[in-house]
Amino acid sequence: MRKIAYHVATSLDHYIAQEDGSANGFLPEGDHVTEYLASLQEYDTVIMGRRTYEFGYQYGIQPGQPAYPHMQHYLFSQSLKFEDPSPQVQVIAEDQLNFIRSLKDGEGTTIYLCGGGAFAGWLLDNELIDELKIKLNPVIFGSGIPLFGQNRKAVDLKLTASKTYRSGVLLLTYDVIYL
Repeated sequence: MRKIAYHVATSLDHYIAQEDGSANGFLPEGDHVTEYLASLQEYDTVIMGRRTYEFGYQYGIQPGQPAYPHMQHYLFSQSLKFEDPSPQVQVIAEDQLNFIRSLKDGEGTTIYLCGGGAFAGWLLDNELIDELKIKLNPVIFGSGIPLFGQNRKAVDLKLTASKTYRSGVLLLTYDVIYL
């Protein structure tokens, strides 16, 4: 069975973005970025919500085109539609829970959960996230988009790896243990 890994940057107060959805405040360069970009090669599939996908438009992603050229993309949205999407990009609007379960039962590498917080919270609530890879940035936002949206599900975490970068970012890897 494939795992889903939520691989995400956070502030010290557990926000994955500013209130306006921007990533301003996260360290945009350094050894942690180089390693993160290399680690993306470990994944062959990415899942994300609409707002996370649309966030990429400001970085040159064209609607309906893959954000990560080597990955199959599944975008979870009731409203997102494309005229002529790439074969690598599929919008999942219905039966989302069963789709994700079948995706986990399929062949392939660990599935990269790119975001966002509300989508991650829904997945956590349905006990579908297996691993957290938290890139803890040395910044406090004060407010923003929470790591797991409005989710209040309690889970245990088992630390499996940690790394400190010269940039001050910590990479903390946890297995998720559902109670």
